[in-house]
Parts: sequence; C-alpha cells; structure tokens
Amino acid sequence: MKFLVCEDDYITSQVMLELMLAFGKCDLAEDGKKAVELFSIAIEQNEPYSFIFLDIMMPELDGQGVLNKLREIEAEYGVLGLDASKVIMTTALDDYQNIKTAFNNQADGYLVKPVEKDKIVQLLNDFGMIAM
Repeated sequence: MKFLVCEDDYITSQVMLELMLAFGKCDLAEDGKKAVELFSIAIEQNEPYSFIFLDIMMPELDGQGVLNKLREIEAEYGVLGLDASKVIMTTALDDYQNIKTAFNNQADGYLVKPVEKDKIVQLLNDFGMIAM
C-alpha cells in the first residue's frame, strides 16, 4: 500500500508517518500545494496512493481545496469510483459544515484529531486493506 499524509504540524506528521510505515510506503506533504504535486506525480507514474490522510487546515491550499483538486486529477485520468484513492480527512474541525463539505467533495472518511493508531487500524480494516 502507498500512503500520503498531508499535515502541516511536524509532530502529527511524524506520528502519522510512523503509523503508516507499518503498512506500506508513505510520503509526507507539509502543505496543500505539495500534496497536489505529489499526488499528480504518483498518478502520472501510474503509482497512485491507496490512502491519503488530509488535514483541512493547511497553508497554501486547505484540505477541502486539495480534495477537490485530487478528484479533478483522478477524473482527468479516468480514475473513478472504487479505483480512486481513499481520502480520509484528519482534522481538529468537528463541525457539521466541514464534515458535510468533505463528504460532498467525495471524502471517504473523516477522523477528528488526535488521530490514534487504533482508529487508523480500524479504518484500514473497514476498507478491507488489512485483516484484524
């Protein structure tokens, strides 16, 4: 599996990196612009990310904007439905409007921080990526 963690907080990004490395390759993006760049490269090289953990509050381009861009890029390459990357919003924002916007923009999940190992393992299991 290949993961992308989009997180501007250094400590959170390092915790997520360590968690994801147990399951596969993991790249980090410290802002929204870098996330879109890494995603574009991966899809152009036909090595898309299986899972993307995407913070909403990031510099350059917020997570909601990144999610829109990622889905646009996938559509350009004909990557739709079950073939699309699973995008999980990871954020401190637990309000109805952000949750609604994320799912309207085709997020696959929404985790409120702090993101814990048990939550991630359960999520990967729920998507059939690992067996518990």
